[in-house]
Amino acid sequence: MSTAFTGWPAEALDFYRGLEADNSKAFWSEHKHVYETSVLGPMEALLEDLAEEFGEARIFRPYRDIRFSADKSPYKTAIGATLASGGYVQLSARGLGVGAGCHMMAPDQLARFRSAVADDRAGSALVAAIAEVEDGGVEVTTRERLKRVPRGFDAEHPRAELLRDKDLAAWKDWPVEPWLHTGAAEEHVVDALRVSRPLTDWLDAHVGPATAAIR
Repeated sequence: MSTAFTGWPAEALDFYRGLEADNSKAFWSEHKHVYETSVLGPMEALLEDLAEEFGEARIFRPYRDIRFSADKSPYKTAIGATLASGGYVQLSARGLGVGAGCHMMAPDQLARFRSAVADDRAGSALVAAIAEVEDGGVEVTTRERLKRVPRGFDAEHPRAELLRDKDLAAWKDWPVEPWLHTGAAEEHVVDALRVSRPLTDWLDAHVGPATAAIR
C-alpha cells in the first residue's frame, strides 16, 4: 500500500547528522528503523508521485563501496535516487538536492557530445538550452573539465569551454528549510526537474544512452 509524500521529518536529518558523527555498524544497526521509516519511506513515496511524469526510479544502496577507497566508512551520508528521465534526487543533513543530465559520460556518449557541441546548429541550441535553464534558477555545471580542447577540435572554437567538459548536468540544492518537512518539498523537486528539461531534451537528442562502459 502506497503512502502519500508529506516531506521528510526532522528525524531524517537527525539520522544523517548522527551517521556523519558515528559512521559505524553499531550506529546503523541501532538506528536502521529511523532510516527505513523517516528517510527511505518518504523517498519511496516521493518517487512514486514523480513516476508518471519523470519515469521509474532507482534508489541507491546505503552502503559505500570501500574496496578501492582510503575512506573505509561503510555507509553513505545521503540518500540518492535516479529517475528514468535522467533526473536525480538527494537528501542529506545539509538539505535537498536535485539534478538532471549526464553526470558521467561513457566514451561513445562523450564522442557524440563533442561532435554536437562543435556543430553550429546543435552547439548553438545547447548554449540556448543552458541559458534557459540558468534563467530558471537552476545551475548547469560540470564535474570534470579538460585543461585543453580535445584533439581534433579547434582550440579557438567559440564553444571551446563546452568541448572541454566531460559531463554536463543541471543542479539545484536547498539548505534545510521548514518546507522540507512538508509536501511542498515535492513541488521544489518537480519545479527543478521541469526547469532542467531544455538541457535534458538536448542531451537526449544529441547524446543518448551509453552503449559502452563508463571508464
